[in-house]
Amino acid sequence: MIEIRNLSKRYGEKVALHDLSISLKPGEVFAFLGPNGAGKTTTIKILTGLVRPSSGSAAIGGFDITKDGLKAKALMSYVPDEPHLYDKLTAREFMRMIGDLYRMPRETVETRIAQLAEYFELHDFIDDLTESFSHGMKQRTVIAAALLHDPKVLVIDEPMVGLDPKSARDTKDLLRTLATEQGLTVFMSTHTLSVAEEVADRIGILSHGRLVAMGTLQELRALQSQRGGPGHHRLEDLFLELTGGNGNGKKPVAES
Repeated sequence: MIEIRNLSKRYGEKVALHDLSISLKPGEVFAFLGPNGAGKTTTIKILTGLVRPSSGSAAIGGFDITKDGLKAKALMSYVPDEPHLYDKLTAREFMRMIGDLYRMPRETVETRIAQLAEYFELHDFIDDLTESFSHGMKQRTVIAAALLHDPKVLVIDEPMVGLDPKSARDTKDLLRTLATEQGLTVFMSTHTLSVAEEVADRIGILSHGRLVAMGTLQELRALQSQRGGPGHHRLEDLFLELTGGNGNGKKPVAES
């Protein structure tokens, strides 16, 4: 469902992303990890069509994001790390606008709004102007809106930021349920390693624009042991070992 092949991005002399290849199937939850400046945001911007790659390709559902951008974007939703809403719209109006952008029938939009409002507990503020929302309220609204058109791919950056413990738990459960029962492919960038441990089927670790490891948590532990590492049980320790603690990680390795 997501196919990234030999993706590279240069900004002048700086190489932000180097020869990245990742293939994700329907129903897979993938956690994309890396220190600040590792290239995660560049990857997401390319994947969502906000930035063109210097070389290589990225495709959603078989549609190249640079050549068939509209078809690719129709299959996906993107939730950034900072939720952006229109202050003078209510949450309901914002979600209706999203439905219109995807050319959804109004009856379907209203049904989906009701379902998502129930799940994310938006009823208390769904008809309030979003300018009055807390960060957590905005985050819940944005995630709900992203799921409105039943996307096949969800690209989400720091999904748990600003959420209270219950909302965070509900969001993790929802991502797993959508992946398992509806085949949603989730590409999740996060610094919260515990979220990656709990939710992800596979994990990719990026350092200095290069993929240094990729696989299940068990595969990453085995890989690190093969490379002479201590075979950490915690993802945090494994992450720090692979990236050198500050992004100065070791040479890239092949996917497990």
